[in-house]
Amino acid sequence: MSKRDEFVEAMKRQLDETNKQIDQLEAKVKAEQKRVGETYDEQMEQLRASALAVKKKIDEIRAAGDERWEALVVEGEKIQKALVHSFNYFKSQLK
Repeated sequence: MSKRDEFVEAMKRQLDETNKQIDQLEAKVKAEQKRVGETYDEQMEQLRASALAVKKKIDEIRAAGDERWEALVVEGEKIQKALVHSFNYFKSQLK
């Protein structure tokens, strides 16, 4: 397996785990939706948009040529970390 494939797989695993956690969080939030109100919808929309941006970056890295994919790694890691940070922040607001 190439270094690129390993990186893509690692990002995909992390994205899959984050999406799983988002689904769990969404179920919890729906149970408390009256308390959370409109903020929930906005923040969930932002989380889903961020997850989609990570998916697109994974696809871009996967499709990039051998010379270019490593240049995309930093950006990929940055948006992945931003998604996880946003998720953790939103989750902390529900406690």
